[in-house]
Amino acid sequence: MAKQKINDINIEANVPIITPQELKDKLPLSTSARALVSESRQTVKNILDHNDHRLFIVVGPCSIHDPKAAIEYASRLKKLSQEVDDTLFLIMRVYFEKPRTTVGWKGLINDPYLNDTFKIEDGLHLGRKLLLEIAEMGVPTSTEALDPISPQYLQDLISWSAIGARTTESQTHRELASGLSSAVGFKNGTDGGLTVALNALKSAANAHHFLGINQEGRVSRVKTRGNQYAHIVLRGGDNKTNYDSVNVTLAEERLSKAGLSTNIMIDCSHANSNKKAELQPLVIDNIINQILDGNQSICALMIESNLEWGNQSIPEDLTQLKYGVSVTDACIDWETTEQAILKMRNKLKDILPKRFSS
Repeated sequence: MAKQKINDINIEANVPIITPQELKDKLPLSTSARALVSESRQTVKNILDHNDHRLFIVVGPCSIHDPKAAIEYASRLKKLSQEVDDTLFLIMRVYFEKPRTTVGWKGLINDPYLNDTFKIEDGLHLGRKLLLEIAEMGVPTSTEALDPISPQYLQDLISWSAIGARTTESQTHRELASGLSSAVGFKNGTDGGLTVALNALKSAANAHHFLGINQEGRVSRVKTRGNQYAHIVLRGGDNKTNYDSVNVTLAEERLSKAGLSTNIMIDCSHANSNKKAELQPLVIDNIINQILDGNQSICALMIESNLEWGNQSIPEDLTQLKYGVSVTDACIDWETTEQAILKMRNKLKDILPKRFSS
């Protein structure tokens, strides 16, 4: 009697790819990139510890689909950073993985050619090469830690990481965050509630043991130390915002009661702008006013910004893609970004150095 197949019934293919160490050998960390990552990670931690009076701002495209446009954005951000560095520490969003509510393009690593060919190994090469180029320009980068394996390929180039609203409740991602080398922000749940994020912060601060891979690509038992620089990101939810002073105060109280750090990042996009890019500057203005009024918990912002305004669907004919326009969430354009960040710097430059002096 023939044996019935019971393994990999719904697996069509299982194709081995390059290991993390092999990719790093091909695209090694340069001396300048290593220094940039180390110093920028420490700057973020200093801000979270109130040893640096600045705010850190994670700003950039919702997702990266065009490395050329990303390099142009990084070049502009580098120049702007130098103008505001006394008040704001700018980190570029370089998001390669996009969580999908149902289906859709999952990002540069998963489908680098935007044509459903899913050349993941090519995506890993493209992603690492881009992160190296941006780091060598002197621009720190951030990303969302979504896939539990990809950090082994790329996290040595990341200065700040995010855990998204859809994955904050995931045990896998809490364990992953507990071992990340950078500070990490957990977004509140998609319903706008804080409980899931509070539990995530407690979990990520502790040591964990779980299955993972090592640099040679071998399945391993991973033991983490716990991440002491995990913090909450308020992004709104359920068609409600939570960036206003009342919600920020409520978040402070919940964090304090739970024995957690009251450091808060505000995501100016997503539900906090009702998915309308043009509302992000209004959120920024509100945050400026809260700090001017004495707020001491808001330490960071996230802004979705691109070279050009809005977003676009991925066309069948990829030559019709508009340069510098997001293919996921709508973004504000560079001019609006620059104006908002310069305004924030000018309004806060005198008050931030005195913020924690009392």
